[in-house]
Amino acid sequence: MKKLFFVILIFAFNSAYASNFVGQLAPSFKLMAQDGSHKSLNDYRGKWLVLYFYPKDDTPGCTTEAKNFRDAYAKFQSLETEIVGVSLDDNASHQDFSKKYQLPFDILSDTEKKAAKAYKVLGGFGPVKYTKRQTFIIDPQGNIVYHFEKVNAKEHSKNVMARLKQLQKELG
Repeated sequence: MKKLFFVILIFAFNSAYASNFVGQLAPSFKLMAQDGSHKSLNDYRGKWLVLYFYPKDDTPGCTTEAKNFRDAYAKFQSLETEIVGVSLDDNASHQDFSKKYQLPFDILSDTEKKAAKAYKVLGGFGPVKYTKRQTFIIDPQGNIVYHFEKVNAKEHSKNVMARLKQLQKELG
């Protein structure tokens, strides 16, 4: 019984913790994109933004996720939405990853882990750090309106598209 209580308590804490993002201003960032330019949250202001964090370039799940966003990119653009990927990989890795899979959207390098910490997606095992696979939908005013904590790389772009359409309909 005591164990069940702690499981429920941890679940409630995690749910409350995650939901704290929704409705708040998205944490700002300034990171390097694969083309060498620096991008900040303000660069995407005025459009919807799908900000997705992923663990590592050129790994199976991350490649699947990126390719699915690539394949749906025109649909996202038609909804006045930008896609931006972020990981801890350096810019050279992002350049190779983006070129190899012809990614039409920004991939940002968070080598100092500042954005990962601000969005609370920094994970790891001992000295090995990575960004957890999580996604934030940010409205044109810079507010987080949805947070995907659990992501299935194969279905994620479809799930994001469905939620985005719903949010745009509800929020205008």
